[in-house]
Parts: sequence; C-alpha cells; structure tokens
Amino acid sequence: MIQKIAHIALVVKDYDEAIDFYTKKLDFKLIEDTELSKEKRWVLVAPPGANECSLLLAKAATSKQEASIGNQTGGRVFLFLFTDDFWRDYNNMIERDIYFTRPPKQEKYGMVAVFEDLYGNQWDLLEPNENNKGQL
Repeated sequence: MIQKIAHIALVVKDYDEAIDFYTKKLDFKLIEDTELSKEKRWVLVAPPGANECSLLLAKAATSKQEASIGNQTGGRVFLFLFTDDFWRDYNNMIERDIYFTRPPKQEKYGMVAVFEDLYGNQWDLLEPNENNKGQL
C-alpha cells in the first residue's frame, strides 16, 4: 500500500494576498492557480525543494470558515517549515518583516523559531540537527 499527504488546505481571506505573501515573503513557488468558478480557485504553493506536499490556499466561503482564518489549530503551531540553513532563512524573513512569536532556540532536535503567517497561523522554522537531518 502507498499513501501520502498531497496537500494541506489553508483557509485564507484572499487568494492574491496569500499568493503574494507565500511567494514573496517565504519564497514558496506557485505551483498552480486555476480558476474553478468566479469565486473559487485551485491554488497550490510549496517551499523550494518540496516534492511530496503543498499548501492548498482555500478562500473562506462561509462565516464559519472566515472565523478559522489564522487560527486553524486553536493557537498551536500549525505547520513546520524545515530548512537546510536556519540563519539564512531566519534573517531573510526578518528583513521581510515576518513576525516571530518565539526567538531562535537550539533544541535537542535542532534550531527552531516560531513565526506567524499573514493571518496569524503559527509556524515552526526548523533546521533539524544531524541526528534528524533525514527528516529534511
């Protein structure tokens, strides 16, 4: 049996502002942007080097969905952005006015800091240590 997670839906307010944030602030690649209807698009973005999973930017269509924007996991870290060079990416993100809620810290599993996306979702920026490099 073979299975994998292909996409993770991220509820957003606006397709274009979300695309702009992920491609210009985080250097993600726009993989697809297909209009499905006047209100709905199929928008996929992914970090450079990602092969297995991408984010599906899903515009909120109901008030319940709008209420979850920026808080899809009740305030916990939602997504984990692994990097091969923590300080390169951290410094680039600081220069691009990305807000970090927790400063860089060396943990037993690697160097990590917590940042927010444009809506307030919490992310880990993480460079795994040598023992965990296989996860990258």
